[in-house]
Amino acid sequence: MNNPLETAPNHVKLAVDLIMLLEQNELEPEEVLAALKIVESDFRNKLSTHDKE
Repeated sequence: MNNPLETAPNHVKLAVDLIMLLEQNELEPEEVLAALKIVESDFRNKLSTHDKE
C-alpha cells in the first residue's frame, strides 16, 4: 500500500516535515507559535517583494 504522503502536495509534505522537526526538538508550543509568526512574516515579505519584481 502506498504512503499517502508520497502523493501529497509539496506544502503538505513540508508541513509534516516541520511538525516532525519541531516535535523532535521538544519545544514548547508557545515558542513554536511565536517563531512561526516570525517565519510567516518573513515569507510574506519575500512574497510581496517577489510579486513586485
